[in-house]
Amino acid sequence: MALSAESSGRLARLLTEHADRLTVRWTEIVAASLRGRLSQAELARQIGELHRSMIDALGSGLTDLADEHGGELRAVLAELSRNRARQGFSATETAISVFALKDALLELMEETRDTQTLRDFLAFTSLLDQMGLFTFESFVRTRESLIADQAEQLLELSTPVVKLWEGVVAVPLVGTLDSARAQVVMERLLQTLVDTSSPYAIIDITGVPAVDTQVAQHILKTVVAARLMGADCIISGIRPQIAQTIVALGIEFGDIATKASLADALRHVLRLTGVETTSRRPRREG
Repeated sequence: MALSAESSGRLARLLTEHADRLTVRWTEIVAASLRGRLSQAELARQIGELHRSMIDALGSGLTDLADEHGGELRAVLAELSRNRARQGFSATETAISVFALKDALLELMEETRDTQTLRDFLAFTSLLDQMGLFTFESFVRTRESLIADQAEQLLELSTPVVKLWEGVVAVPLVGTLDSARAQVVMERLLQTLVDTSSPYAIIDITGVPAVDTQVAQHILKTVVAARLMGADCIISGIRPQIAQTIVALGIEFGDIATKASLADALRHVLRLTGVETTSRRPRREG
């Protein structure tokens, strides 16, 4: 049953006349589903704002949520969904904040037993279903955006670029190096080279479990990009298993310096910068 402009007007008056009773019961039903995870005051504020927006929209002749009269109501629903997604609530818990009005309103309808009012209620449930679906979709979009932001932050945290000393930076890689992560590595390394004016960079792959053709290509692209910035790269962490794999795959690192360990790479860079790395032990006095 479709909602008509006349039904919208009658529902707006009904929601206004029984505002206190409806919002209190509506809040109680939602609070029970949230199990105390949201303060009563905040929940009452949200329900009150949603209630006022519904009255304004219905009073303007709203018959479909997509109508021009539903702009403010959609905005309130979207904001509610975004807040719940950020606070860690589920999509179901968020949608119940809308659907709970059905139960609160039905209790009132059962007392009136007016045929026209019941018909309006049946038509109104269709609009409430649209609101619930809109809330669910808004929640999912926000959650997907949060997940994407967190994934990007994790990528940045998993690819630190460390300044070892003046003129030398290092990128310790741990885990699988895919295309997305390789792009982050390249961007952060190049930006650090610009910020520090470092002529040397060490790319340590000790924590990379396996090196295949794709991983090797990512590393080579990073080295080439660094050279274009005027910096030389040393690749460390070439374990025996990785060395065998590289040879078997026919991967050529060319004139790129490679070392078995990070310590070897550090000694290599120190020699290039002219720093003495040999230390003598003091003689024991006889």
